[in-house]
Amino acid sequence: MEQFKTYALMIGLTLLFIWFGGLIGGKTGMLIAFLIAVGTNFYAYYYSDEQVLAHYNAIPVDRYSASGLYNIVDRLTRRAGLPMPKLYIIPEEQPNAFATGRDYKHSAVAVTEGLLELLTEEEVEAVIAHELSHIKHYDMLIGTVVATISGAIAMLANFGMFFGGDEDRPNPIVMLILMIVMPIVATIIQMSVSRSREFLADEGASKMTGHPEWLQSALIKLENYARGIVMPEAEPQTAHMFIINPFTGKDFSMQQLFSTHPTTEERVERLEALKYI
Repeated sequence: MEQFKTYALMIGLTLLFIWFGGLIGGKTGMLIAFLIAVGTNFYAYYYSDEQVLAHYNAIPVDRYSASGLYNIVDRLTRRAGLPMPKLYIIPEEQPNAFATGRDYKHSAVAVTEGLLELLTEEEVEAVIAHELSHIKHYDMLIGTVVATISGAIAMLANFGMFFGGDEDRPNPIVMLILMIVMPIVATIIQMSVSRSREFLADEGASKMTGHPEWLQSALIKLENYARGIVMPEAEPQTAHMFIINPFTGKDFSMQQLFSTHPTTEERVERLEALKYI
């Protein structure tokens, strides 16, 4: 069911992108949008995980090089009924973590050195459970495709005036409005999808460990430390993947407004409510 929801969202976003291409460029714009959508979706599906891991200089580890981390992941995957993902450690001071991959068999979990140094074993387990919950619900693929299509819509809007002949173009005023509004709509879609998935992953982690307070404690620590340590390699296109926004230490009011993460306060409150269910 989760896989069906993922593919349905991918198809819906792709059709939205093609429709937008047709509006601003007629048949030519629709064709260009279709080709871009096919290319970006293909790349996002098969290669985005490798790219993001390489970008953050993630180092693969196993049961021999990181036995403590491996044992935690192994225990949780058995409990969740998931295959063992590939494990990576990122040589970064900021405590953070993310999951990536297109499906259960091609999944990966990466944690930073800062996270392993900062958190207790129970808190690390809660963070890993959060990432495994993302994997279980195919959130990694959804997030990647949403981000990719959102970026493509913005790109198409920037070049919209060059598409199509005079007979293909809509009213210039309508086209101008669409070129301004559609990237904002795409950003809002990306933001809402990411935020809702973070809440669901928190809930999944709570159920997986049976201890919501472990994740509460971990999130508070990660938030506090992330405010003082900015991840140098972080990019806006991949910020949604992390358990805590890697740009937390930067005071950008508009960035916070369009943040792909709910506030830590909201997440802690929702986890608190789970203790009484």
